[in-house]
Amino acid sequence: MTMNQDQIAGKWKQLKGEAKVMWGKLTDDELDQAEGQADKLAGLIQERYGKTKEEAQAEIRKFFDRV
Repeated sequence: MTMNQDQIAGKWKQLKGEAKVMWGKLTDDELDQAEGQADKLAGLIQERYGKTKEEAQAEIRKFFDRV
């Protein structure tokens, strides 16, 4: 079962550690600001990793499906 956005936001403090492992270039502050919101996270991934919006969104989808 895939988590919805509300569930992700509610569990973000727990998921943040796993996100940090996956996207190590993002700071704790940036991850706190994202608050598990896919669009904010995608923007940060685009900036830090030079990825397209589509690439960032695909990574986020895989991440949320896995966790």
